[in-house]
Amino acid sequence: MALKAHMRQEKNLESLLQNLDPSAAEGSFVFCAVPVLPGSADLAALDPWAIVKEDEGITLILEKKRADGLGLVYESTYGRITLRVFSSLDAVGLSAAVATALADSGISANMVAGYHHDHIFVPEAHLETALNVLRGLRCS
Repeated sequence: MALKAHMRQEKNLESLLQNLDPSAAEGSFVFCAVPVLPGSADLAALDPWAIVKEDEGITLILEKKRADGLGLVYESTYGRITLRVFSSLDAVGLSAAVATALADSGISANMVAGYHHDHIFVPEAHLETALNVLRGLRCS
């Protein structure tokens, strides 16, 4: 299945920041470590938002309520912010600008890049502050 490439991917950092358009997703998210990737039936039951393969095992990012229902272990809960600007995977500086702005406000940022958008997982208690910080990047 081919993706439509009708939207222009932005590479210019100034334009990216001016059009960042951060949006919070509903729900709480968690990061869970599992030793191996489950089979397709089990994976469908987990319904992860993202899967990250690492040398040490598999990291699943999924909704907290799903993890709780499955008895998965996690350490913290996060809010997910989507930067609705259509950023190019080759854009330089966006992740650094976002992470630096959040770090300057004492907020950790766990970045995940998708084809269309970048996503940031921040501690749930800091979600609103993080959104305000990111909205402020538009003015800087």
